[in-house]
Amino acid sequence: MLYDKDIRDPLFDFLEERYHKIRIIEEKQMGRSRADIVMVTEDSVFGIEIKSDADSYTRLNRQVKDYDRFFDYNYVVAGTRHALHIEEKLPEWWGIITAEEIGDQVDFYLLRSPVKNPKLVWRDKMKLLWRPELAHIQQLNQLPKYKQKSKAFVIDKIIERVPQAVLKTQISDELFERDYHAIEDTIRLYKSRKI
Repeated sequence: MLYDKDIRDPLFDFLEERYHKIRIIEEKQMGRSRADIVMVTEDSVFGIEIKSDADSYTRLNRQVKDYDRFFDYNYVVAGTRHALHIEEKLPEWWGIITAEEIGDQVDFYLLRSPVKNPKLVWRDKMKLLWRPELAHIQQLNQLPKYKQKSKAFVIDKIIERVPQAVLKTQISDELFERDYHAIEDTIRLYKSRKI
């Protein structure tokens, strides 16, 4: 029986081999759900939900709705127990990777490639970014700083003024550059209006 912890590390290797340059962010809150894995590529953000052999489908409907709001593409990674039925439980645009235990290894098989998520909400995708990251996107696009405005206001202005094709790459760049060790200092500087 495969558990989440058995799947994660070998899955990262599988994804890196398939997509090359990636950044992995684990356990990211989005909506009322928590994404098991957020994978960033050069111009897209993928949501990845793991359904190990020990997991049920209890929260899957809500998770699908939340993932669809935040990510360009979505995958489910299903343990052997779910491999035959998972396709019936997902929208057709979701990709499916199956995980199978072979001896002491985990093998992955691409059952279905994801297609562009038609339900993406740009405002929600941009909520993945921290305020200093949004400020950098404003700077890159010569937008006003809007320092006294809310994060929601800034997101709306960016969406209104920056073409989506440009924004996709800039969001990925910000997530690639994110430094979890330095973020407290970065946010403190931002709040003191020094950056």
